[in-house]
Amino acid sequence: MALTGTLKDFGIAEILQLIGQQSKSGVLHLKARADEIHVVMWHGSVVSAEYAGRKARDKLGSLLVRADLITTEQLEEALGVQGRTLRRLGDIVVELGMVTKDQLREMTALQTTQTLYKLFDWKSGTYAFEPREVTFDRETVSPLRCESVLMEGYRIIDEWPLVRRKITSSSMTFERLKELDPAMARVEGRGARDGESAALGRNEWRVYELAVPGETVDRIADRSRLGEFEASKDLFNLVNLGVLRAVPPSHRSAAAEVGAYARSWQDRVRRGTAGVLATVAIALALAALVLVVTAGGAQGRSPLRPVDDNRAERFVSRYQVERLRAALEVYRVENGAYPASLEALVETGLARPRDLRYPWTQAYAYRRQGNGYLLAPPVE
Repeated sequence: MALTGTLKDFGIAEILQLIGQQSKSGVLHLKARADEIHVVMWHGSVVSAEYAGRKARDKLGSLLVRADLITTEQLEEALGVQGRTLRRLGDIVVELGMVTKDQLREMTALQTTQTLYKLFDWKSGTYAFEPREVTFDRETVSPLRCESVLMEGYRIIDEWPLVRRKITSSSMTFERLKELDPAMARVEGRGARDGESAALGRNEWRVYELAVPGETVDRIADRSRLGEFEASKDLFNLVNLGVLRAVPPSHRSAAAEVGAYARSWQDRVRRGTAGVLATVAIALALAALVLVVTAGGAQGRSPLRPVDDNRAERFVSRYQVERLRAALEVYRVENGAYPASLEALVETGLARPRDLRYPWTQAYAYRRQGNGYLLAPPVE
């Protein structure tokens, strides 16, 4: 399969989806300016994704050190062995007893997913897929289906703006306001939403234990082995519950921090919209089809007759409202106030004309109100 081109014409989501659907094996090479990433695919699943060149921070050895699994001296020793034998670093650190196979599996998965999710921010560059046989250590690597990677990437893009409302800087630290009650423990995690149950998941407990005075978001993300987004989301939940208090960084002004993250929001909103809309469009079509088939079959008539039901649109609209809210927050940070109309988001490039009404025929209802605003889908 010859697959080469530019990311402007064919985005990363479409590339991964195509390789996944055709169950191909090989290496996907992606380049953008000084960045170069190699994604290894096995029968349509991702088995590794690594930066080439100067991205030393994202290499496996650096991740192991930052997670406090090995020391800098141990890394240098392992790299020395690698230089002499040309073996994989992961195999060496396990053989030398520096980490266990389970720890290595956890860190290689984290390295792969963190690298892949950064690709969703790329809006230019080139790609080339090289079909070939692929081998990997099945004891330390769990292949990731492309569909799972895409859905998780879109979820992160959607939820980042909400998390950034309170976790505004990777240099932010935290103050513990109260001790956790064991009765708050639960098994499953939850999304980053205000007003939810006070029960905490395993990852939130892990993050709480690491959120000691002086530890930054970056350090907590590294030591928790959850990645930047998941650790930030758990910190967001703990702040919402009044368990932690976010402390802005002292070495940089609040304005500079907000400006930096506003640009990050802006990039995520602009770059992620196309892929998210493509995904929810598919969901909308499937949901609408299910409604038609169900209604038709229940009433004993042709399952393809139209049904007057907008539940599918309202399901998709919830995600579109979150995207518009994220764009409104970026506009407020950049301009000092919310816009007088949603059309201002289009004029500044934060939204496209279709975003103001998707998936409806009528535009979203919007009105600036005091220091806030009202935003709601149309009544149809």
